[in-house]
Amino acid sequence: MNLMLPLLNLGIALVMAVQVNFYFNAVFGREKSKPSKKYWIAAFVPLNFVYLSTNLPPAASSLLALFVIFVLAQGYYAQLRLKIVFAVLYAVLLTLINSISLYLLDPVFSPTGQAPLEDPGRLLVAGSLLIGCTVMFAVIQIIRLVVKRRSFPLESRYSLLFLGVPVVSVYQVNVLTAYMEKNIHYFVSVFGFIVLNVLVVYVLDTVIARFQLSNQNMQLQNQMDYQDANYEKTVHSFKEIKRIIHDTNQQFLFVAECIERGRTEEAREHIRTTLNQIDNAYRRVNTGNLVVDALVTNALNVGQANGIRMDTELSLRESELPIERYDLCVVLGNMLDNAVEASKKVKVAEDRRVRIQIRSSETGLFIRIRNRTEREVTDLSSRKPASDDHGFGLTNIERMCDKYGGHMTVETENLTFDNMVVLPFPK
Repeated sequence: MNLMLPLLNLGIALVMAVQVNFYFNAVFGREKSKPSKKYWIAAFVPLNFVYLSTNLPPAASSLLALFVIFVLAQGYYAQLRLKIVFAVLYAVLLTLINSISLYLLDPVFSPTGQAPLEDPGRLLVAGSLLIGCTVMFAVIQIIRLVVKRRSFPLESRYSLLFLGVPVVSVYQVNVLTAYMEKNIHYFVSVFGFIVLNVLVVYVLDTVIARFQLSNQNMQLQNQMDYQDANYEKTVHSFKEIKRIIHDTNQQFLFVAECIERGRTEEAREHIRTTLNQIDNAYRRVNTGNLVVDALVTNALNVGQANGIRMDTELSLRESELPIERYDLCVVLGNMLDNAVEASKKVKVAEDRRVRIQIRSSETGLFIRIRNRTEREVTDLSSRKPASDDHGFGLTNIERMCDKYGGHMTVETENLTFDNMVVLPFPK
């Protein structure tokens, strides 16, 4: 009995296990893998071997192929609908590529020089699968860029270089098919090209992961620096309150002396002057919540320095909110910074205005900040020079909303940017 075809089918089953794993990592994300994925891969290999080794009617063969691919999809946390869609997509792509491969191989794949086989036609199908698997490694990389809709930090030229390896491999396999005898050395050579492509895909996947990790670390560091700046604002506000209290105590001594001497009119006038100075020094933000007072006060000062009209409507039911101060700094700080930065770019001075609404109830905190923009906003991508940092700040706002079971909405119309956040209080 000839063992070449079973060994060839087993090799194809192993290669396809690696390839389908890369495919689902691309469309679902490696982070969506289940701990039990290795068992689904172990089940995929023998099922695929059975599929490759049996001769079934076209309809039954197609259903079995979809089932085998769907088995490996069970190793990922994803909706059943998505698993079916992407399993069918892989089957369709591989079928199309195999059809093209069969068309190319049929006139050149003569049995001359190859070992005797019970069914030379099965060898032709296996050869087309080898080429199809090689091409699919290139297709998977394209799918990574299209389906995932992620902007990889890897430059395009490097992606093109990686994609060039499968293209060259397909050319070499076709050359071997046309000019080399179909013996064991032929299949070893083709498998060598497939292993090379597996290694290239693995290296590309690792490089992208490293670039993403490096980029995220840089963004996290920038975000931590941003939070440090927010804490500095809070500390400065606290020190300012202490200074005002200290100065007010001194003023009270003078007022008390005026009252003791019967100079009530002078005492009354001094009290009015002192209250005005306190009001101007603290910018009329005194909700009792240190984070809100510090960040809004800083925004008012920056707005005043840049000719921005700042309207506030602050109403906190309780000064202490059941939201962690760090989380509140992330949400409110980014929202205020975005509004002030956008208002700075408005050329007409009368149009530079920001409206800040913050109120709380028994159940949650509502923040709404509206600002004018220089031009109509058609997307939410940042116009700052460091757009990645700004985008990461918005991501952090959404992350905090998810943490508290809240939500963020953005509306843009009539040159107005309206950002609303609702944070329910933990029960």
